[in-house]
Amino acid sequence: MKSISVFCGSSEGNDPEIIEHAYNLGKALAQQKITLIYGAARIGIMGKVAQAVIEHQGKTVGVIPKFLQTKEVAHTGLSELIVTDNMHQRKIKMYERSDGFIIMPGGFGTMDEFFEITTWGQLGLHQKPIGILNSNGYYDALILQCNTMVNRGFLKQENLDAVVIDDTINGLLEQMKNYKPLPAPKWLNKERL
Repeated sequence: MKSISVFCGSSEGNDPEIIEHAYNLGKALAQQKITLIYGAARIGIMGKVAQAVIEHQGKTVGVIPKFLQTKEVAHTGLSELIVTDNMHQRKIKMYERSDGFIIMPGGFGTMDEFFEITTWGQLGLHQKPIGILNSNGYYDALILQCNTMVNRGFLKQENLDAVVIDDTINGLLEQMKNYKPLPAPKWLNKERL
């Protein structure tokens, strides 16, 4: 993998372990020469990941819609900054530039990004690995809910299994490198996003 999109909060939250995990993820990406694609903010968990990549001489690509450019305080030290017209274009641009996706702690925006990119994978629109970095058990309840969706017949087990989950950075990156995608659905035509 040459590039990974990291979806995470523009807030730091209140858990020092998650903040440290974010920094360590950025450090690992830089050390493994994996370009960070992210939401371009210099604040929050987003900012911690980016700062670590920058401090360890890695490459950063920030993607931000115009209307959030000042609200999320776009990072000025990035290798590249891409400004889009809206949120949907932001997600498409991040998708296009990434070989995989990591979900770190965040709020509604992070959940939106996770569920959309996961749905695209389920529909066969991409075969890129999606990983949840379950920092300090942050996503335990989400994982439980996903298992409930399987048990109640609303989600296929194979689609849940296509999301790799780990609470360690190295474990997650290793799983993502060894990821074997689901075959594309036969009913899917060649149109893409």
